[in-house]
Amino acid sequence: MHDLDGITVVALEQAVAAPYASGRLADAGARVIKVERHEGDFARGYDALVDGESAYFVWLNRGKESIRLDVKDAADHALMARMLAEADVFIQNLAPGAAARLGFGAEALCAQYPRLICCSISGYGEDGPYRDQKAYDLLIQAESGLCAINGTEDGSARVGVSVCDIAAGMTAFQAILQALFARERTGKGRAIEVSLFHAMADWMNVPYLQTRYGGKPPARVGLKHPTIAPYGAYDCADGKAVLISIQNEREWARLCAEVLEDADLATDPRFVSNAQRVAHRGDLEPRVSAVFAALPREAMIERLQAARIAYGRLSDLDDLLAHPQNRLITVQTGAGEIEMLAPGAVVRGTAPRYGAVPALGAHDEALRAEFGAQGG
Repeated sequence: MHDLDGITVVALEQAVAAPYASGRLADAGARVIKVERHEGDFARGYDALVDGESAYFVWLNRGKESIRLDVKDAADHALMARMLAEADVFIQNLAPGAAARLGFGAEALCAQYPRLICCSISGYGEDGPYRDQKAYDLLIQAESGLCAINGTEDGSARVGVSVCDIAAGMTAFQAILQALFARERTGKGRAIEVSLFHAMADWMNVPYLQTRYGGKPPARVGLKHPTIAPYGAYDCADGKAVLISIQNEREWARLCAEVLEDADLATDPRFVSNAQRVAHRGDLEPRVSAVFAALPREAMIERLQAARIAYGRLSDLDDLLAHPQNRLITVQTGAGEIEMLAPGAVVRGTAPRYGAVPALGAHDEALRAEFGAQGG
């Protein structure tokens, strides 16, 4: 028995944000019917690097059923309506207003099916002056201010994964689970609206508050921390880098005495508090860097570990492939079995079940038969 066994999700979806939310519901045991255009979710064509399959699509669509529908066609529209009549959750990420124009707007569906949970995912939300502006992940990274705090002194940088899409997908997943729980108490579904912009804006609250109330926008400092020092990456003698994080004055004193081997540094007036260390970062960083540069990375890590200083290796993707902490799962795809990194949460005493990644229209025949017109 999986947590969401018996829950049916109809997902009129594409790209990343909505498939992320429905994919996590599928992992939890929900039946997810993925409605695709006849040419398919365009994420199927983002790349062909997983033995001919798209990395994005393989990651986000395991455990779903795929049916191709033209919801503007009368027969397919009616079939979609019959699926929604049996559904617990409807997820869609069409352009704002598009689902309503097709007859599948949240307001109408929730009135017709009071137990249905409708989740609409968009770029900027269903209202406001940017409602109809096109929104893709990097555009939202820029629009939300994320690019302003990410990068180096030389310029902004993109976060290297689709972080705004993922934030929206996570937010939608959370809201849908909350709605399912509430429905157990009230018997009523609800309409949920999630946007990439608002999901990322929520994540931007710390720099927002620092800027609005402190008048201090965080600087772009690359692999340093804008408001904590020392906190960042230091090159070691073998050309490999290690990051450290000093969170309090006890750790600072241990770093000075046991790692930098200069206990007096901790009481230098320029460095006696975090605020002072940040203010005098230009004086501090060369002192720290020189010690790290004198030792190979693993030797430095031994010293950091003995001093109980938090650290992390600056890993590349080859390092990630071989990382000893990896948890891996196996998923069936059109290219055969694919091994991929596991979801982040572990529930003790359970055996996770991960379904296959569907080929385009793999369930056309079965679903058309199941939801075919009654009485002809």
